Amino acid sequence: MPIAIVLALAASLGIHAAALFGPDVELFGGGTEEPVMLRAELQPPPTTPPVESPRQVVRDAAKAKPAAKAGSRAPVAHRPLHSAVATDQPSSVVPAAAEAGQSAAAEGPVATAPPAPPPEPAKPRLPARGVIRFAILMGTQGFQIGRAEHRWEFSEDGRYHLYGMTETSGLVALFKSVRFENESTGRLVAGGLQPEQYRTRKNGRDANENADFDWPATQVTLSRDGQVRPIAPGTQDVLSLNYHLAYLPKPEEGASIGVVTGKKYERYALDSLGEEALETPAGHFRTLHLRAMTDSVTEIWLALDHHRLPVKIRFTDKKGDIYEQIATELGTP
Repeated sequence: MPIAIVLALAASLGIHAAALFGPDVELFGGGTEEPVMLRAELQPPPTTPPVESPRQVVRDAAKAKPAAKAGSRAPVAHRPLHSAVATDQPSSVVPAAAEAGQSAAAEGPVATAPPAPPPEPAKPRLPARGVIRFAILMGTQGFQIGRAEHRWEFSEDGRYHLYGMTETSGLVALFKSVRFENESTGRLVAGGLQPEQYRTRKNGRDANENADFDWPATQVTLSRDGQVRPIAPGTQDVLSLNYHLAYLPKPEEGASIGVVTGKKYERYALDSLGEEALETPAGHFRTLHLRAMTDSVTEIWLALDHHRLPVKIRFTDKKGDIYEQIATELGTP
């Protein structure tokens, strides 16, 4: 095979490899590094020495010649630059400028193009309103320790409101009654959910694990310690994440998503484990199994034939303890 063909084939493979693996390296490998903060400072322009007019130089030279003959070596005093320019301006400039001003005034203000209309809100893929109720199970034996409920609402102006509630139940509630609530509000944009505020309450009181998103500045403020963190486009809070997954273009290929928990901001690599048939108290579902692994493991099963709603969520903590949320009801509030 000619060497030129070999080189061309190698170059082609290199380009395709960069196209295929470049985004993955950036999303999965570079997500933990802090973005570089750029700072811009306004500096005054450098001062330039005054430039002498050619006519001024000639006149000063003419005046300096007699002084040189008389033996005087005193320095020549130059007239200011603006005075020389003013005396050399023809008198016809002023009437011309006046005529130009009168012409501009006669024409009136310059017409400007009307501002572009704001983009229309994205169409929700989920029903306008809905609710999912879960049973919370602990361990491999599936001992029920609580219940959970998720509610969502999409308005016609492109805004959304999510509400989540988790509480202990049964015997566990007799020993330790806990009720945790969280809310996410924001907008529905072309890429999915864009949270603006995340709020939490524990037993009716502010849990101080809140977050405020500033998308023009691409940063989030965490109420727990007042920390301001830069965030990546598409970042979700821990509640909106479950419903943002419905808007991923190809969830079966995995993804990388930034998540704000109220305590911290991290990027998570979502691995797709393929389709699974899942039996729940809410029914039988064809699901897509996704997994995010850090020091703990979070798994989500999306109902592919039901708007990609989460029908099972499993959390395995650092110690290996397993907690599952299994859907018991899908409906409207």
